[in-house]
Amino acid sequence: MNIQEFRKEVKGKFFKACFFKKDGTIREMVARLGVKKALKGGKLKYDAESSKYLIVYDMKKREYRTINLDALIYIKYNKKEIVGNKALLGVLS
Repeated sequence: MNIQEFRKEVKGKFFKACFFKKDGTIREMVARLGVKKALKGGKLKYDAESSKYLIVYDMKKREYRTINLDALIYIKYNKKEIVGNKALLGVLS
């Protein structure tokens, strides 16, 4: 599975993500893709689709977050689990 397939499969559904933050601490969150409600009209300075980042909506904090796929520990959804970043980045398709 690559990142595009993952986006199609979970769009609008809740999933749990765990990853390393920039400061080295571990963060775990329940998130969704495709949330448009909280958008404020700004534009990203980079193309998240082609980069190794996943823009998600953190359901607990009610804010957008960026997950660096290089720092991904796991994602759990629909009784499935993706461990590490290699599966999503297409290395182990």
